[in-house]
Amino acid sequence: MLSIAVRGLRTRWTAFTGTFLALSLGVALLTVMGLALASSADAPERKPERFAAAPVVVRGQDTLRVPTPIGERTQKLAHPRPVPARTIAALRALGRVVEDRTFPVRAPGAPGDLVGHPWSTAAFAPYDLTAGRAPSAPDEVVATGDWTTVGQRLRTPAGPVRVVGVVGTADTPGFENALFYTDARAARLSPRIPQVVVTATPVAVRKAAPGLNVLTGDARRFADADPDRDREALTALNALFGTAGGVAGFVSVFVVASTFAFAVAQRRREFGLLRTAGATPGQIRRTVVTEALLVGVLASAAGCALGGYAAPHLASRVVAGGLAPAWFTIGDHVWPYHLAFWTGLLVALCGVLAASWRAGRTPPTQALREASVDTGTMTRGRLLTGAALLLTAAVTLVLALLTDPGDLLHRKTYISRPMLLITATALLSPVLVRPSIRLLTWPATRLPGATGLLVRENTTTALRRTAALTAPVLITVALTGSLLGATATLNEARTKELRARTTADFVVTPTGADDGTGTGTGLTARTVERLRALPGAEVSVTARSAVYVLEDDVALIRSEARAATPEDLAATTHLPLTSGRLADLDDDSIVVNEEWARHTVGDHVTVRLGDGTPTTLRIAAVMPTGTGDNGVYITPANAPSAPVDRVDVKVAAGADATTVEAGLRRAVGPAPTAEAQVLTRTAWLRTVSPRTDDTTRLGFFLVLGLALLYTGISLVNTLLMSTSDRTGALRSLRLTGATRGQLLGLAVAESLTIVTLGTLLGLLVTTVNLLTLTTALTLLSAPPTLQLPWLPLTTTALACTLLATATSLLPPPRTNKKRPRPIN
Repeated sequence: MLSIAVRGLRTRWTAFTGTFLALSLGVALLTVMGLALASSADAPERKPERFAAAPVVVRGQDTLRVPTPIGERTQKLAHPRPVPARTIAALRALGRVVEDRTFPVRAPGAPGDLVGHPWSTAAFAPYDLTAGRAPSAPDEVVATGDWTTVGQRLRTPAGPVRVVGVVGTADTPGFENALFYTDARAARLSPRIPQVVVTATPVAVRKAAPGLNVLTGDARRFADADPDRDREALTALNALFGTAGGVAGFVSVFVVASTFAFAVAQRRREFGLLRTAGATPGQIRRTVVTEALLVGVLASAAGCALGGYAAPHLASRVVAGGLAPAWFTIGDHVWPYHLAFWTGLLVALCGVLAASWRAGRTPPTQALREASVDTGTMTRGRLLTGAALLLTAAVTLVLALLTDPGDLLHRKTYISRPMLLITATALLSPVLVRPSIRLLTWPATRLPGATGLLVRENTTTALRRTAALTAPVLITVALTGSLLGATATLNEARTKELRARTTADFVVTPTGADDGTGTGTGLTARTVERLRALPGAEVSVTARSAVYVLEDDVALIRSEARAATPEDLAATTHLPLTSGRLADLDDDSIVVNEEWARHTVGDHVTVRLGDGTPTTLRIAAVMPTGTGDNGVYITPANAPSAPVDRVDVKVAAGADATTVEAGLRRAVGPAPTAEAQVLTRTAWLRTVSPRTDDTTRLGFFLVLGLALLYTGISLVNTLLMSTSDRTGALRSLRLTGATRGQLLGLAVAESLTIVTLGTLLGLLVTTVNLLTLTTALTLLSAPPTLQLPWLPLTTTALACTLLATATSLLPPPRTNKKRPRPIN
């Protein structure tokens, strides 16, 4: 069997080219994914940056810890607590204490993430003066980096400052853009003390600061801004490669199975001759399986080599694009190659099993077969599998809609769930092909000439070829429409929610960067008072916060919250309420949404506020779940540390909008040092409307790019494989008087018909998938808007059309090279 399989590969190498390429690409991607996962798993811990030379750092409580019957549950506090004054006094008795502060700074020409610190903390990085001197006056600062020079004057909202020095670090260059003020000036600009540096033994410090975070060694990195950013970036990167690998595996199995099934169908007479010569069904099956394994070995080896070459280049690209930390590189790991290689073999084996079983059932009489009409294209196994997948997709969808429609809005769900329906439709496509083609070609058959009739008969007669060409187009179009359409539909629903909820004419938001601690300064009290005092304006001041609730005594859930005065909020915001009244919101109550386990008006819930303070609040009103962005509402008394990050302004009746806007701009200060930006409702909605982030965009590009590549391979391979079988039929058409151009036109028309059918079936699957999403949005009381991504769909369909057309124009062997012989 091995020798026969080897000779078969040498003789029919063109038939296995598509399988080889599909497997190689799939294995290459699995290799890249495995190497990326392995490299991220043993990633080095980020070293301390700002406090690399600090002896001990004491940080205020920043983590909420709640005991449960199954262990302690934790969540990051929305508003970390500062270090208490009495603790600082106790620490001063142990040794030198340096108070640290971090606050955003805005200045024309400065980096957007510029922050301010006290000068005394510069020595703990350690920063070294590379030019100039230390600050000694309130209007003097020292800057990091090379974005400014000594002597330059900067205009900030707190007044102009002069750069008197520049500092840098040798070990960790460029980890922040900062201005260092004198300690006294920094204390006035930001009185809050999130952490202190203590020169004392850790044991003594822990005794003096019970309940606080005492950081030493590498743990001092938790005092830096956003210490978990590397882990979060790697988690997103791993999810990206995992999704791409899963889709690549799904499509490659389909392409391999389709290629082998079509190849076996073409070799019916060959297998019939082998059966006539005495070959048993088992020998036929083993021959086909051996061919697949030989292709799998060669393709897996090539894929591993390609993946090993591509992984470092892809790593450098994701680092350059800001999707991975700057230190991320591909390490020297062996197990990803083993995983990818053996997975490639498994994919080849899975793809050939059904085809080998059919090959073994070939009777000896097939050696005498001359008819080209395909029979038995819809086998019992394929029909049962397709029906089972279709039923599974329908049942799981109904269950999700009845029990948890919100789960359908999650990315992992709307990426994975369409696979069931796509696979089911592809498996059942032979049932749909013949009636669909007759419907598509009906207008053409009514036109003069025989082209339309020949297209219909050729595509419906060679049903296996038509189904094999339709399936990859269906998969690619359906994936493109389902993935991009789901994202667009959800984004549009969230945008509509924002538009309906916001009735203000203007929105004022802070400019500049957050301090990275979750406690950004927001708008100052003075600016808020000026905004409130503006004549002709109804002003609603809100602050970003969070509340935490322990559900079922085991799950600590964080809900985003906004702190607002109900009377002002009602004037500028329209909250969609299912029960209760916004006017009933007070310091002892809360507005929740239906996603909460308890959401009955009048019930009391025990929550932890943004700073971890436990309290019991009465439910004043309930909002629908919507797209998940409704959050909860509390009063400012329950968010005392929350910075004001938004002021909604509605022009009062009889007031002039232009006058109100001019007053708002005067209140926030002159540009470009304004403390806040004044946006119209339209401009603010455009700014905050959800968009696809870079990581998701790259993931979709990989997934859809691979799907389109696999489609191209499958189309070209199937068309080339079927060319030799059609030589006799095309020669007969030449004998009846058909010209070379007519034959090429016929081939192109058949390809266009098949691509059109695949595109329409893909659109049908896309529409069904998106309708399930809009149904879930309706059940969640969110605005349903079905968004079909027409531009990507059109681009995908055109790419498939060009590939199929170009391949169809390749001259069949001997058909376009020899003139037909006359019949004597």
